[in-house]
Amino acid sequence: MTESTIRLYSIAVSMVSGLLFGAGMIISNMTDPQLVLAFLDIGGHWDPSLAFVMAGALLVYAPVYHFIIKPKQKPLAAQQFSLPTSTKVDSTLLSGAAIFGVGWGLVGICPGPAIASLGGGTNIMLGFVLSMLVGMIAAGQYLNGRLPLPFVGYRRSAVKS
Repeated sequence: MTESTIRLYSIAVSMVSGLLFGAGMIISNMTDPQLVLAFLDIGGHWDPSLAFVMAGALLVYAPVYHFIIKPKQKPLAAQQFSLPTSTKVDSTLLSGAAIFGVGWGLVGICPGPAIASLGGGTNIMLGFVLSMLVGMIAAGQYLNGRLPLPFVGYRRSAVKS
């Protein structure tokens, strides 16, 4: 495959995957913050329905991964796999995970379902996604050493050009 063919294939696969993911989020009602909060409320009126959604997804994905994805030497839509180079659990990873978890627990909105919910046209989801994008930009600035946040783990030194 040529580089342009791989690029077009990658875009097509990404679009189909995104549409399927978004449709699955909406159909399973994972875009409803109240349902998500009820699932996270294990000490109160817990609603286990999202556990069944997750189990169903795992039942579909596990055999596909084991028999189709794992044996491949290279991905279908790229020249090579993009795997993380660091597997270290550090303060930045833990603080980022904690911030994500607290945000998810407070409002019941996760990034993927929020983007899927944008089609509904609510101001709450639009505000959430815009806030998420600002947070992503701030995180990028922090990781590049341009935004000091000493309470969120270590600060990387700025890259000199």
